[in-house]
Amino acid sequence: MVELDYYEVLEVSRNSTDVEIRKAYRRLARKYHPDMNPGDKEAEEKFKIINEAYQVLSDKEKRAIYDQYGKAGLEGQYGRGGGFSAQNMDDIMDIFNSMFGGGGFGRSQSRRREYQKYDLDLDIELPLKFNEAVFGTEKKINIKYKVPCDACKSTGAKDGKLETCDYCNGQGQVVMRQSFMSFAQTCPKCHGEGQIAKQKCPSCSGKGYKTKSETITINIPAGVDSGNRLRVQGHGNQDKNGQRGDLYIIFNVEEDKHFIRDGNNIYTEVPVFFTQTILGETIKIPSLYGELELNLKVGTEDKTQFVFDNEGVVDVHTGQKGKLIAQIKIVYPKKLNDEQRELLIKLQESFGLESKPHKGIFDEVFKRVKGWFKK
Repeated sequence: MVELDYYEVLEVSRNSTDVEIRKAYRRLARKYHPDMNPGDKEAEEKFKIINEAYQVLSDKEKRAIYDQYGKAGLEGQYGRGGGFSAQNMDDIMDIFNSMFGGGGFGRSQSRRREYQKYDLDLDIELPLKFNEAVFGTEKKINIKYKVPCDACKSTGAKDGKLETCDYCNGQGQVVMRQSFMSFAQTCPKCHGEGQIAKQKCPSCSGKGYKTKSETITINIPAGVDSGNRLRVQGHGNQDKNGQRGDLYIIFNVEEDKHFIRDGNNIYTEVPVFFTQTILGETIKIPSLYGELELNLKVGTEDKTQFVFDNEGVVDVHTGQKGKLIAQIKIVYPKKLNDEQRELLIKLQESFGLESKPHKGIFDEVFKRVKGWFKK
């Protein structure tokens, strides 16, 4: 059986951002929703697969597991699907409300006191440098938001002239039947208005809105990470009454050359020369907040980890700091001059049999192997 690739299901690349994945999901979910395709079993199955893919790719932890182990890794830890997160439900109910004027769920219902041709909440992605995310920063950003078109009174029709919708006969609702159930839903053609544009408004090309620009200053708290969202109240799109929705900023944090972040913990690789691990030595290593002393014990092995508490990233919710984990990487000389080679030979000889631990073990193995081939 061929396993579906979640990225192919949502028609996005493997390095797509959270914003791109969310937009792809909303577009496909609208297209294949069963209520928009009554009686179409193929569309219904496609809708289920789209939701399954989004549940995984919209969750940072699940996406990381899926990228490394595929569906098998998810089934072992989460089970099929794993349930919807709060953000999943926001997206799903936004789509439900935008298509059918659904009641009482998600954020869209409270913002659509009357029909809008666009969502009032606005999502943007903001790149941050590693240190900006760790320590917090203040940024000025330029945004573009939507405002109703005055020429057509936000109708999208020339001179605001509308005609009765021929899909719902001006009712604004249509009766949908699914299995043995029948229920009324908002008309998908006129979006519940009961009227549609006879001609497109030339001022806004029938969109019903125009765009404006503004520059705002935001304070980004210390500890944010890629995928985190910051709500800036009152800086979203504008409705017919002049009120604005909210701006949601989704962060995309750059990686650092020296530090690797895992949640609130920081990993760093410490290169040390092989003689330092043999002799033992105290060295200084960089941390997020300055310098730390690392005591190399005699005989420290490659990839040994030293843990420093409260030297990681501040948790954006609790204010507690994570850990710094320093991992040793033993470095060996790539070339030796004659003097160095002679000194190393003398050093090796000074250890006697201890310098050749393989000899005693392999002599026994050689004898056993030879015995296997005797007739």
